Order: sequence, then structure tokens, then C-alpha cells
Amino acid sequence: MAADTSRFICQSCGAEHRKWVGRCETCGEWNSVTEEAAAKSAPGGLKGKKKGRRLEFETLTGASEPPPRMASGIAELDRVFGGGLVPGSALLLGGDPGIGKSTIALQAAARLSKAGANCVYLSGEEAVDQVRLRARRLGLENAPLGLAAATNVRDIIVSLADQKTDLVVIDSIQTMFLDNLDSAPGTVSQVRGAGQELIRYAKDSGTIVMLIGHVTKDGQIAGPKVLEHMVDTVLYFEGERGHQFR
Repeated sequence: MAADTSRFICQSCGAEHRKWVGRCETCGEWNSVTEEAAAKSAPGGLKGKKKGRRLEFETLTGASEPPPRMASGIAELDRVFGGGLVPGSALLLGGDPGIGKSTIALQAAARLSKAGANCVYLSGEEAVDQVRLRARRLGLENAPLGLAAATNVRDIIVSLADQKTDLVVIDSIQTMFLDNLDSAPGTVSQVRGAGQELIRYAKDSGTIVMLIGHVTKDGQIAGPKVLEHMVDTVLYFEGERGHQFR
């Protein structure tokens, strides 16, 4: 494949290489470098002819108040968040498979919706009926929570733009994709691009976006490290290793 149409990305750390190598020169991981199609250039970007808009600068002496927080109703979770969730924030929740990431995210969204917040749970791994069954086991079936099975980020953002949403749960970020990228969901390019779009939506709309992330065999959140730097909060959900309790 021609060099200008593909690139070699480490699936562990996100480092880009000029050619395929067996061991990533950045993180040292073996057999983690894969070939990905180069992203299609979007019209109106920095290389396009479209001019940017002039910014208005603020001063440090301007009046500001602490951001309001939304309590999830889960006392320990609210304590970790410093008293509740901040509108417009982007959160990344990671943890081992089966540890309970989807469960605690569903519980938080359902309790907030019962308190009057407009919450949406978007699943890229389970059908809507599967999420309903889990909610029924947790006693949350009567919560006015919006559900959808979706993986196309642009479809998700267009659908959310028609309503004022307080919380959006994305389960999981590794299943999301942008249709202008040729690489498969879960690759570094897709995780980075999908994360950027969803975080931009959170900041522009004031919606809390909770991203659920898979972890690697080493216990690190899968995907590019830049995703952990883009979000406001990174949480790692762990169980008690000494016994079966979580």
C-alpha cells in the first residue's frame, strides 16, 4: 500500500511509525504495530481556504463561581467525583472485563433520570433488550432513561442535538467509529477520533459524557494514551483481589 494512504500505528501507545516494526520504539510492546488507512482530509481544515473566527479574550479578574454538580445518588461514586458530576465534563471509566463498569454507569444514569435529569445510555456492545434485562435485575426498569444501540458517532451526535441531555453514557468507546475513517472500530485512529468528537460535544452542549473503556492484558486502558489526556477525569474500577467481593 502506498505510503501516503496508510500509516503504521502502535495499538498500545498510539505512536506512529514510518514502516512496520515488530517492536514499538516508543513503548516497547511487541507485535502491537498495525497498518491503518490514513484519515481522509476534511474540508475546511487548517489546510483549507476557510478562515477562522476571531476569539474574544477574557481576563483573570472576571467573576466566576464553582460549577454546579449533579449527585448520582451513589454516595461513594459522588464522593470520588468531589460531590457529583460536573456539567460539560468528559469522564473515562476503565476496569477489568466483568468488573461492573456497565452496571455502575447504568445505575448512575438511571438514578439521575429518576431525579429529573435527561439521561441517555448508548450501547455499542449489547442490544437494547439486554440492557433492559440488566436494568430489571437491578430494579431500575421504571427509570425514564433513554436507550439506544448505536456505534456511529455522527449519528449519535445528530440525534442528541435535538434535545437537551444532561448525561450520556457511551458503552464502550472502543466500539464507536467515524465513517470518514477507513480503519476498524477499536483502532487507535477510531478511538482517538471518536473520543475527540464526543468530548467536543460535551464541551459545546454542557452535557456530561461518560466513556466506558476496555483495558489491556496489562491493566491499562486500551487505545491511545491521548484519550486519557483529553478527558477531564479518568477512573479505574477495581475489585478486591483477595476475595470475590467488588
